Amino acid sequence: MSPSRFLFHDVDVPPWKEQAPLSGAAYSAVELSADGDELFVLDQRRLPHEEIYITYVEVGGAAESIRDMVVRGAPAIGITAAYGMALASRAAEGDYLRAMRAAGEQLIATRPTAVNLAWAVHRCLALAEEHAAEPRELRSAQMAELAREIHREDVAACKEIGRLGAERILSDRKGELRLLTHCNAGALATGGYGTALGVVRGIVEAGVTVHVTACETRPYLQGARLTAWELHKDGIDVRLISDSMVAHCMQRGLVQAVVVGADRIAKNGDVANKIGTYGIACLAKHHAIPFYVAAPWSTVDLATARGADIVIEERRREELTHIGDRELAPAGVGVFNPAFDVTPAELVTAIITERGVFDPPALGRQPASSMA
Repeated sequence: MSPSRFLFHDVDVPPWKEQAPLSGAAYSAVELSADGDELFVLDQRRLPHEEIYITYVEVGGAAESIRDMVVRGAPAIGITAAYGMALASRAAEGDYLRAMRAAGEQLIATRPTAVNLAWAVHRCLALAEEHAAEPRELRSAQMAELAREIHREDVAACKEIGRLGAERILSDRKGELRLLTHCNAGALATGGYGTALGVVRGIVEAGVTVHVTACETRPYLQGARLTAWELHKDGIDVRLISDSMVAHCMQRGLVQAVVVGADRIAKNGDVANKIGTYGIACLAKHHAIPFYVAAPWSTVDLATARGADIVIEERRREELTHIGDRELAPAGVGVFNPAFDVTPAELVTAIITERGVFDPPALGRQPASSMA
């Protein structure tokens, strides 16, 4: 079934109509309709020039939105997957558990690096197994409520990350701050508020002036299109640079701290994040600039021992060779397009989660059961 599309003409009349968005903002990366039969996803490929929501009614649509980067950012991907499982629960006929497991496999296969995706799916599957024998309407309502709870938990986690991150950074440095961030780890990448940008928002709410330098984030330009859009929309001072300008800005004293998000954090504190993060961490180390990672606890993968064990997704060549419909590279030229890199724990000053601020090696001392 082809998804219907909504042009976001008026922020007062979003596609979710009278329902209050769980994001807590006038825009949201993803929302489920009140009766649980429609999934609204903001098409982030069209930002910053158009705010268009796509409505999906099947789990295959939810998987498509993740695979094609209509929605992106590890927490937002996990929430979308949970909502996809809710759509699958409504549609399931015959062998319920078989249908739900197939839906889970379809969703998990879309993007292998972000741990939140599998985490959310497995949480939904546990509920499906617990309530498989119950009437269809009841188990569908329970699945939709679990998905919404995952969304609400993420927003609450982001706000706590913002508070704790602001507290930590402001304890290290007083007065106006000049922060650098890479990719987008804001409200668009989460259920709302953001992780790295949640820390920025937490600093602003603490009454401190913050100046943000946003890397453009090649090849998909999430910094130029999304981070700049979010911060500018919220009235937070932001300046855009190309990725190749980071060293120069640090050398000139224009960056006092780096704060980024994460797609997966290994047990030893190694961090997988958008490609280019590792290079920024190396530069920060050279210039004695603190490098912070902000992520919800669901991004911490205690089952993965180290960063070398994380599967790094490779994306389509066109994301590197094209901008929009325009091809920049010679036709047929070879391309290597990894979506993420791994920053070793020794380059990370601290990992900020809603459960506390950790020195990277301390993650491995957390009980595995705390991932539940």
